[in-house]
Amino acid sequence: MSSTKLILFFLLFLTLNLSASSTGGDHERFMYAGFTGANLTMDGSAKIIPSGLLALTKDTFRTQGHSFHPAPLRFGQSNGTVTSFSVSFVFGILSSFDNIRGHGFAFFIAPTNNFSSAFPIQFLGLLNDTNNGSLSNHLLAIEFDTIQNDEFRDIDNNHVGIDINSLNSVQSYHAGFYNDKSGIFTNLSLIGEGPIQVWIDYDRYTTLTNVTIAPLGMARPIRPLLSVTHNLSTVFTNQSYIGFSSSTGLSTAHHYVLAWSFGMNNPAPIIDSTKLPRLPEPPNSVLLVRRQLMYKEVREDWEVEYGPRRFAYQDLYRATRGFKNNNLVGIGGFGKVYKGVLPISKLQVAVKRVSYDSKQGIKEFIAEVVSIGNLQHRNIVQLFGYCRRKNELLLVYDYMENGSLDKHLYNFQRQPTLDWSQRFKIIKDIASGLLYLHEEWDKVVIHRDVKASNVLIDKVMNARLGDFGLSRLCDHGSDLHTTNVVGTIGYLAPELVHTGKATTLSDVFGFGIFLLEVACGQKPIKINSEGSHLVLVDWVVENWHKGSLLDTMDTRLQAWTVVGGRDGSGKTGCATDADVGSKGFGDVIFG
Repeated sequence: MSSTKLILFFLLFLTLNLSASSTGGDHERFMYAGFTGANLTMDGSAKIIPSGLLALTKDTFRTQGHSFHPAPLRFGQSNGTVTSFSVSFVFGILSSFDNIRGHGFAFFIAPTNNFSSAFPIQFLGLLNDTNNGSLSNHLLAIEFDTIQNDEFRDIDNNHVGIDINSLNSVQSYHAGFYNDKSGIFTNLSLIGEGPIQVWIDYDRYTTLTNVTIAPLGMARPIRPLLSVTHNLSTVFTNQSYIGFSSSTGLSTAHHYVLAWSFGMNNPAPIIDSTKLPRLPEPPNSVLLVRRQLMYKEVREDWEVEYGPRRFAYQDLYRATRGFKNNNLVGIGGFGKVYKGVLPISKLQVAVKRVSYDSKQGIKEFIAEVVSIGNLQHRNIVQLFGYCRRKNELLLVYDYMENGSLDKHLYNFQRQPTLDWSQRFKIIKDIASGLLYLHEEWDKVVIHRDVKASNVLIDKVMNARLGDFGLSRLCDHGSDLHTTNVVGTIGYLAPELVHTGKATTLSDVFGFGIFLLEVACGQKPIKINSEGSHLVLVDWVVENWHKGSLLDTMDTRLQAWTVVGGRDGSGKTGCATDADVGSKGFGDVIFG
């Protein structure tokens, strides 16, 4: 062979080998026992920390991190199939709080190492809301998901799933392993139970992908956790990147990888568990103690008295689909109210979302929990529970399908309007609720803000009194020690304005204004055509004195019946100074 041919042969041999090396080759193998000095490509929050751990995320909101093998690997074969491969790695997830566990991580094989368009939170830094499910993703991911997301039909908040081009897993199961002898399944928490080892294998002949997990140091279980038959040649491109992706949302966690091995057409190298870096102590231990003390201080004085349970923030976030505006059902002095569906019970709820810097805020939030936490009455809005997280305060109520009463009274496009029998029943319902608050419960609850916008209507038109943010408790026979004038202008009793002292009779006066509001279909104070303030109670009393009380009725009512007759001599209820000291809600309900 001439020297020229030898040179050409050598150059061709060298070129082919360099090409194979740059694309991983058909027999690529590697193993990292710790990542100190490892040649990995990383982005986002991912980094190798001094102990040798690969940290994908940190304890911050809405972050994502990726780590890749530096060069793409050639998975495609000349015959159109995908080569067999084997992966093993060890991971650990740590969180400052047991009930804050977001969001998870995934091992992936993808045609790109550019995930700049991917979203964090439930998308795990892999996809976004427009490309999820697209065949052009060419993506295989094994997800380790620690938050249940209804959008992706997650089975729970502690599962492993096989994802193909979508975060809607083709198969998923609660994290755990099967005992080789008994076959009994053992649950395994993905968070906080120490390092977990994972084995992923794909056989090109059977097109079977198996996923197995077990605590680090335990022999690999024979039976895999997941097993899916799917020809990956329909998914992968010829060359693909492999690596890890992780993300956080409003819930955070630290996601660590301790070791990683890979084999193409060969088993992944065995990981020696004795040579791995150790997981750190639970993050922010000092901060954790401080947060626990903070929560203890919040609970210490008043939470002993509360009746409903404390909800996890992520459950309410999921229930309201992230507090999106299309779930917004109302805005008040406290903040916004959202409709939601609890993830497990599927119960419809209303979630009142309050911020510390709202017009009312933390004191009113506590007042509402303490006031109605133990109340059980058919005409009081049921409080199911509450949540307090950072600068957010949330109350969870039974959802009232027909909304607040003021929307029925003042929406003149709404047809048909409430008829008189419905209005009279609403009045009696609220009187019944106030009687319970004032006389029938073991303490006296003074609501201090009885008005139409605080009355909610359920699906069968029963009325319930809500919004206890201004309410106060006192024992029977004792006075409420407060000098603050609170409430809504137009509903305030005269003696309250003069003395600042709220009593049950303050609620009686407010109820009288509410009664007129319902009967007349008018707000307690409004601007007339001349620009002057028109006070409802003065207007009604004036017409009463003139013998034209019927002129004050809601003109949308077809029939009108006044207690005392149709001659215009009917009484105006509980809203005059002379009456306010003598009437109670038993009089309204029983005669």
